[in-house]
Amino acid sequence: MASSSNSNSYRELEVIVFSSASLQGVTVTLVQDGDDGEEDDRQSLLLLSWNSTTIHLAEFATLPFLFLQLPQIILNARNLIAGNYEALSAVQWMGQLTSLLGNLSLLSYFAGRRERGAMAVQAVGVLTTLVVLIQLGIAGAMPSLALAGTVIAVAFGLLLNLLNYLLLLREWLWKIWEAVISVGGATVLLQVMWSTFEPHIPHTILPAVITGIATLTLVAMDAIGFLPQKWSDFLVALSAWTATLLFMWTPVAQMFQNFIDPENIKGLSPLTILLAMIGNGLLVPRALFTRDLMWFTGAAWGTLFQGWGLLLTLWM
Repeated sequence: MASSSNSNSYRELEVIVFSSASLQGVTVTLVQDGDDGEEDDRQSLLLLSWNSTTIHLAEFATLPFLFLQLPQIILNARNLIAGNYEALSAVQWMGQLTSLLGNLSLLSYFAGRRERGAMAVQAVGVLTTLVVLIQLGIAGAMPSLALAGTVIAVAFGLLLNLLNYLLLLREWLWKIWEAVISVGGATVLLQVMWSTFEPHIPHTILPAVITGIATLTLVAMDAIGFLPQKWSDFLVALSAWTATLLFMWTPVAQMFQNFIDPENIKGLSPLTILLAMIGNGLLVPRALFTRDLMWFTGAAWGTLFQGWGLLLTLWM
């Protein structure tokens, strides 16, 4: 988008940023014409080049994410057919659950902005991860009650997001769903983080209770207009940040499982880990270029821990 005046002119470019944690319009000022016009033109060309390169890298990153779970699904299916149910216990179900909830939260985030391409990527992530969890449920590696709750949440989430995208959902109902996503995401995040280290620490649902009550209080106060603007802004960003943290916890839970039960590591697919590393790595340059802290945090963490970290545990 370009605009000009008699004294100065600015050439600006609006780009759409695709992220595993957020999607937003970013306006990047490329050049201000003045006395040093030639130098500004060189800087403008350099920024345009980097902008184009990072956009293509971010777009290409969707490919490994689309096929992320396929190697694990195939490996799980082979173990199920062979009756080797113990191998599936290598896949940490709580880590997979946090990933699914992150995808579901981001699906709602993108649906509210009617970004069809990003919605498709997140929906594929939800469905493929759900397939993995169902396989774990069949093998007895995931509690049946937790699996049933997950299936119900996914069914409702996909339906509401589809209706909202088709403009068939009332606004008040969508706001309720967004509140549920914020409260549920924050509640599950803290509980999953605690549960990862059980039975080495006492079993309790206190983290979920405390977080759920605190988040629900903030949502209620915001709904009636009693929440200060700073806290209201925090609540708006809570869903996206929660989704990012859910993704960040996925490799932590899996790495912990690998160390305490190394015999079952053969049940993990190295190709799945490699695809996660490649996908996140391709997103890092774009996150840096746009100076998106949330995006960079999730992508860098995914590259280092969901990729290199898990591969390191396999090698060890």
